[in-house]
Amino acid sequence: MVRIPPYLKKGDLIGITCSSSKMELAAAEYAAEVIRGWGYRVHLGITVGTSFHNFSAPDELRLEELQDMLDDPEIKAILFGRGGYGMGCIIDKLNLKKFHKHPKWLCGYSDITVLHAHIHERYGIPTIHSLMCSGITPDTVEDEYVHSLEQIIKGRKYSYNTPSHVLNREGSASGLLVGGNLSMLANISGTKSQVKTKGKILLLEDIGEYRYNVDRMMYNLKRAGWLDGLAGLVVGAFTDGKETQTPFGQSEYEIIHNLVKDYDYPVCYNFPIGHQPANYAVKLGMKHHLKVGEAKTVLKLHAD
Repeated sequence: MVRIPPYLKKGDLIGITCSSSKMELAAAEYAAEVIRGWGYRVHLGITVGTSFHNFSAPDELRLEELQDMLDDPEIKAILFGRGGYGMGCIIDKLNLKKFHKHPKWLCGYSDITVLHAHIHERYGIPTIHSLMCSGITPDTVEDEYVHSLEQIIKGRKYSYNTPSHVLNREGSASGLLVGGNLSMLANISGTKSQVKTKGKILLLEDIGEYRYNVDRMMYNLKRAGWLDGLAGLVVGAFTDGKETQTPFGQSEYEIIHNLVKDYDYPVCYNFPIGHQPANYAVKLGMKHHLKVGEAKTVLKLHAD
């Protein structure tokens, strides 16, 4: 049984924490004001606006604040400030017993993929793959992707679509949506956070990776069984790809296509999710329907 956290209502409290990389205080305050405009109260954690090398704060402080927000019954959802790197350093020290009894929505992507996967695999509680606090800016505040986060925490159903891609494999599938950032999925491969993907729809996206490394990580997923028995595969944005002095010879989508060409499940490419302005919010760990058609791809929360 999937235990769905309560959806938010006006006046509920949302906590913002930077459990990974640092974020400027002014940017967080702007996003917090936008969220207040949606009708919620906001608590900015002490890791917001602080800096410790590439992190917002030392591991111990980031862990303590996230633990406090997970345990605080007044906080109904947690929006992460930024991704980057750092969740993997603290994931095994989190105590999720109270969260398991009283779940709340956890919203973010990128490095937060580690937390999404761990909670799905260990506890079966849905989470939200979405833009983070850093994604709510004066340039984005009115767009449909910020709006998708506002709507999803209220419990609104959704259906997203994107034009067809030349590498798509047509077909329909239903299953729990799982996954996220490719680098993080490869990083947790073989750990107790690795997701059992059979019969599920897997989402992949990434940023700033050398193309040979994308190939290497995809082989990791394939050898570890991530790609076996999927219901479907949704490939989001792979932005700011890098090359060595000798080009790899394939784009990120061509690399993925090469690794999944022998399977028969539907696959879509260039779905509007990932490290880019076009980044829809979706509920990981909940049943979705994927239809990859000749003209467009549709991903929607299942009506059941």
